[in-house]
Amino acid sequence: MALPSLAGKQNYAADDSPYVLTNPNNVPLEKLFADNFPLPEKWQDVSIPVPGTAKPGYSPVFRNKAFPNGLKEGVLPEIATYHDIFEVAVKSYQNEPAIAKRAYDPVTKVNGDYHAKTYAEINKEKNDLGSGVLFLLKNNPYLDASRFASHQKILDHEKIYRSFNQDNISFVLTLYAPNCEEWVVTDLMCSSFSITNTALYDTLGPETSEYILSTTESPVVIASKQHIPHLIKFKQTNPELGNLISIISIEPLGEYDQPLVQSAHAQNITLFDYQQVQKFGEIAGNQPCPPSPDTLYTISFTSGTTGANPKGVLLTQRIAMSGIVFGLCHLPVQTRMKSFCFLPLAHIFERQTTACSLSRGCCIGMPQYGGSPLTLVEDLKLWKPNYMSNVPRVYTKFEAALKSATIDNPSAFKQKVFGHVIESKENAQAQHDGATGANFLYDHLFISKLRAALGFDNMNFVITGSAPISPSTMKFLKAALACGFAQGYGLTESFAGFALSPQWQAVPGSSGPTAVTVEMRVRELPEMGHFLQNDDGSLRGELQLRGPQIFNTYYKNPEETAKAVDEEGWFSTGDVAKIDKDGRLHIIDRVKNFFKLAQGEYVTPEKVENIYLSNNSILTQAYAHGDSLRNFLIGVIGVTKEGITDFLLAQGVNPGDLKSDADILLVANKPEHRKTLLAHLNKNVDGKLQGFEKFHNLEIQFEPLTLERGLITPTVKLKRPACKAFFKEVLDQRYDEGSLIRGNKL
Repeated sequence: MALPSLAGKQNYAADDSPYVLTNPNNVPLEKLFADNFPLPEKWQDVSIPVPGTAKPGYSPVFRNKAFPNGLKEGVLPEIATYHDIFEVAVKSYQNEPAIAKRAYDPVTKVNGDYHAKTYAEINKEKNDLGSGVLFLLKNNPYLDASRFASHQKILDHEKIYRSFNQDNISFVLTLYAPNCEEWVVTDLMCSSFSITNTALYDTLGPETSEYILSTTESPVVIASKQHIPHLIKFKQTNPELGNLISIISIEPLGEYDQPLVQSAHAQNITLFDYQQVQKFGEIAGNQPCPPSPDTLYTISFTSGTTGANPKGVLLTQRIAMSGIVFGLCHLPVQTRMKSFCFLPLAHIFERQTTACSLSRGCCIGMPQYGGSPLTLVEDLKLWKPNYMSNVPRVYTKFEAALKSATIDNPSAFKQKVFGHVIESKENAQAQHDGATGANFLYDHLFISKLRAALGFDNMNFVITGSAPISPSTMKFLKAALACGFAQGYGLTESFAGFALSPQWQAVPGSSGPTAVTVEMRVRELPEMGHFLQNDDGSLRGELQLRGPQIFNTYYKNPEETAKAVDEEGWFSTGDVAKIDKDGRLHIIDRVKNFFKLAQGEYVTPEKVENIYLSNNSILTQAYAHGDSLRNFLIGVIGVTKEGITDFLLAQGVNPGDLKSDADILLVANKPEHRKTLLAHLNKNVDGKLQGFEKFHNLEIQFEPLTLERGLITPTVKLKRPACKAFFKEVLDQRYDEGSLIRGNKL
């Protein structure tokens, strides 16, 4: 017997259709989308178990309440790929702004105001670029189809593209650049011309970058100018990169770049710039080669937090379209909103957000040229987006800054006023899902100033993902910024997000229900104390996923594929999850992401780090280290210069001893000051961490965890093995020194 669903209501398709919508009356697509997306909140806010699907050791299968009788993978039969839905967007919003960037003067190195290109302009840029790429590759003087299979694929591309699937792919185009308009246009172009792409990013290191270029046999890289010398050197030193014959510079090339052009030619590589390729393409007039749902959209290499070669996740157009369907159905996005593209496009999280934005006719703001986390707020203040995706470590910095200005303000008056305002907002928002806690007086007199300070003037909601976040952080920011806060969950293998909490969730903590594109279950883990039957009615175990949004193959890696995907198509995520009584997903832990202390206590380091960060405004970073041979934790912490200086002055340190950054850190790391700071930090996490979860010793730096050190991924996840190795000497010293708080009450 079929379960109740949205099927047949409004323009929603039947249960047995793989599409979300039906359009028998040929309603204009812009109106069809506006009337039906996102799905009604009352239908999509929970997951429900499918009767008869439980097996010994496994929970029932859960699906979204909107369509529990079958999964969805497309919008309409004629909208089944990323290319298809962007074509719809161009027709619907052709004169509306699509992508905006700040004008940059390379002479003065100054970023100006934002200026946007329309959907029609981006579409022409995309088509000219694709035409030019095919023209230049086919006429490349270093093309050698007798030696390289990827070169033969270039010659045959327009003849064979209709046969492409994940076992028979095109030549691979590689992207190597920070977030920019050209990155997004290149990605759109690859979809329209059935070219599979992949991406490199700075923290991979030369060996892994060479591995990706070699294993994908990529003949062409579109790169920022700063990366081009490295790419040329890669080929010079690695004979396996003979396939690489073309580099396209995103920035213009001038006469002063001729030595770089000659250096490329010396390694049998042609070097053109992006604008030149577009001009060639406009003249050549090559037409798009539209993909099928089976065409391989991208090979997304995981960031590799363990130090091994990253796994290449094969993501087809069907998977990409399913990821976009998730966004259309479940993201609270409306047409013509403004988003901000901050997280690296080299990773699938931001690519999904970008694709969903373009599918709804939104305008995407790009970071300034040379942008970084330090320039994020500057860009937000100028662009004033309506929504963005980001990661917990950015939000905890926002939290610390806001607390320092409000409830932790040196002024007792401001502490009291903001404490009352924020507490009132928190209480109002906790009444029920959907409660915004709007208060005209508080919002205009106090909250508006906090929003403006971060560029949140027009922010409707934000999304957090990629790593766990403390519910207290979401609760505070939701109140202090009067902003919806949705927690998502996803992986590279699921084309990023497939679960998302309500933006005004009364009790933050869940990642919401699964999407209409994915079904989920948990596998019991009795050895870790996670069972299918619990007093609170929840189901706990390792999360497993299946559906059109879930991958099924790692690139050229059958061993890892067999470990991850079983014969029934269930992907084991490695994440420990709880499915609560409302069918909402909570990520508890990684199956392998915990360690045991010598006394037998288990510690989850991400939990420890997040609680320290969200409750201590002086902290900007934290790495919690433990060892099975030791009985206490050490914290490697990043602090603000102002915060640690004020702290030391309050301890009676002579200002003359704090003249330079090196002086400040030298004094701060003296045992007596570390001990005092540690007591302060631990006091602020009382009641939130158990004694064995607290730091007993510290290493203090300004920014210990950086991309340059290879200690975090581009999405700001800690690379724990790398951290352990990098800080080994100082960790050993701190353990030799012993606990600074032994004997004190924790």
